Amino acid sequence: MPSELASCWVVFISNNSLAVPLWNQKQAKSVDQPVVWDYHVILLHRQSSSVVQVYDLDTRLTFPCSFRRYAQQAIHSEDFLKPEYKRYFRVISAETYLRHFASDRTHMLGEDGSWQKTPPPYPCIQTPESNNNIADFISMDPSVGWGTVLSHGEFTRRFLPS
Repeated sequence: MPSELASCWVVFISNNSLAVPLWNQKQAKSVDQPVVWDYHVILLHRQSSSVVQVYDLDTRLTFPCSFRRYAQQAIHSEDFLKPEYKRYFRVISAETYLRHFASDRTHMLGEDGSWQKTPPPYPCIQTPESNNNIADFISMDPSVGWGTVLSHGEFTRRFLPS
C-alpha cells in the first residue's frame, strides 16, 4: 500500500569494524548471548505517533516487536560495549530503499567463491542504475549512500514514542 511507505524505514545496523552485537537473535546459543553481525537490517513502521513496530526476521522477540522492547532487549545499551562494537544506524525511507537498493549477492561468497550460506531462491535485486550497491547501504560513512546515519542515542530518541 503506497500510503504506508511514508511510515516505513529500512535500517542498516553496522560500524567500521563490521561487528555489531544484537541480542535475542535466533542464531544465538542463548538469549543472554549476542550474535555479532557484520551488518543487520530491520524494518520500522510507525503506526501512530506513539506506536513504532520493528520487523526483524532474525529475532526471537515477537514479530513485529514494539520499538521500545526491541531497543531494550535486542539492541541494548551501548554503555558497556567496547568502541569497536558501537553500532550506527543508517535510516532510509522505504521509498528510497526500494528505488535504489541493489545486490548481486557477491557479499555472500567466501574467498574460494563458494556460498557461505545458501542464497535466497528469489532473483537478485537490481535497479536501472545498479546491480550491486549494498556496500553503500552497509557503510556508516554519512557522505556515502542514502538515508541518515545515526548514533545509538540519536536512533533511539528518533523512534521511541514520547
